[in-house]
Amino acid sequence: MDDALVGTQVPQRRLTDPSLAIEALEEAVPGLAALRRTAPAGIDWEQAEAGLGVGLPADFKLLGDTYPALVFGDFLAVGFPPVGNEKAWAEDPDDLEILAEWCADAETSVPLRPFPAPGGLLPWATSFSGDYFLWSTGGDGPDEWTVTVASRNGDWWHYEGGAVQFLAELIGGSLEPWSLPQIRRSVEGH
Repeated sequence: MDDALVGTQVPQRRLTDPSLAIEALEEAVPGLAALRRTAPAGIDWEQAEAGLGVGLPADFKLLGDTYPALVFGDFLAVGFPPVGNEKAWAEDPDDLEILAEWCADAETSVPLRPFPAPGGLLPWATSFSGDYFLWSTGGDGPDEWTVTVASRNGDWWHYEGGAVQFLAELIGGSLEPWSLPQIRRSVEGH
């Protein structure tokens, strides 16, 4: 095993329906459903995707349309493009620059590369401790992307499911939190 690669976790069943992934997250996090918007956020996903140069997974877009920016357990933050600034959100290079440094320093047999490299890693969430939650952008399209975790201590691990299912299983406790603390089942909307 590579020094920095802890391993890969596979869900018992991958949730491909975005609504089912949201339901699983709502079951895992008491109080989340109370933060549901009464109407979709109005995010112009086409502008965000144009800025990135790639489509985004349907589960993430549904989460962003349904909820405000979320913080789980005072630890893990998931943000979405601000309405009216979607393209600027997508073109912000800060996280990709940090990620490029981390990828260069990772001691893995298969090189890790940041997006837009083919199959590159694209951030979708962070922790307040400096961990990154990334999409591995390979496969037949964004709904096939899986999750890679880059912990601040240099460990990397993979999850063979989508981002929202990852959140549900990580916070719900059915996923080992390798290199991460156990996340409390609390949530705040911002």
